[in-house]
Amino acid sequence: MTQEEAPRPASDAVGPEGDEIRCRGLVRIFATDGIEVQALQGLDLTVVRGELVAVVGASGSGKSTLLNILSGMDLPTAGSARVAGTDLLAMTRRDRVAYQRSTVGFVWQQTGRNLLPYLTAAENVRVPLEISRAGTRAQRTARVTELLEMLDVGHVADRHPGQMSGGQQQRVAIAVAVAGSPRVLLADEPTGELDEATSVDVLESLRAVNAATGVTTLIVTHDPAVSEHVARTVQIRDGRTSTEVLRRTEVDEHGAQRHVAEEFAVLDRVGRMQLPQDFVSALDLRDRVRLALEEDHVEVRPDERRGRAEEGR
Repeated sequence: MTQEEAPRPASDAVGPEGDEIRCRGLVRIFATDGIEVQALQGLDLTVVRGELVAVVGASGSGKSTLLNILSGMDLPTAGSARVAGTDLLAMTRRDRVAYQRSTVGFVWQQTGRNLLPYLTAAENVRVPLEISRAGTRAQRTARVTELLEMLDVGHVADRHPGQMSGGQQQRVAIAVAVAGSPRVLLADEPTGELDEATSVDVLESLRAVNAATGVTTLIVTHDPAVSEHVARTVQIRDGRTSTEVLRRTEVDEHGAQRHVAEEFAVLDRVGRMQLPQDFVSALDLRDRVRLALEEDHVEVRPDERRGRAEEGR
């Protein structure tokens, strides 16, 4: 971590005018063969402009469904979602095309899905610039070179995807995703097909692009190691945001640096929250817990009566 200061929790970071991603009460229900599956169950999420955030969750937690909604590929069953001032529920088909071309960039997990195999790295990055007709021909060429160099893949500019490693392909894919200067960059398991060392390179590339361009970046992953590369991690459990971890670097009076990580439970609009699973396991919390309101905190303890009742059986 090199960030000097972690962002504040979403609830008090800034007002709506500074929020690049804002979801409230998102519900997504899928019906298959008469069986309904609720992938999102009232999810709330706020990402401030320029933030780099990792959304972490196990398979089936709802994180991919969230990303599909934010990318404009799916619609929620209920709730609201705004990205860069765009109401995702009110878009027409034409609006959706424009949104996906200019407002959001996207990096898929599958390296082969991000790039056109018959084009070189430079030609792939140039495609979105040609579609949008951004600047002059010389400016588009300069933009391609700039992005490939920024992502340390300038030396593969003339290679086709099949001639590149998986990490190189993903870094070129990031260049493609940000070529059109989108407001938001979405990455779906961008390290899912890579080894540990290559994954670190790709994550550092995402962080470098975020720092250099200010593009708001949301990385969705099941890999908890990704969180070590960002200042803010949001955990999704059972279709809701459950906890957040904020990381920052502090300097003590002797000039030594130390990394600080603070964990927060996310409170929804009706006061519900999910305790971290390791807290629940450590205290063997089950069924119900005892609450006490203190002057400056809420106390949560195991239900002692349940323990005594079990002993008496």
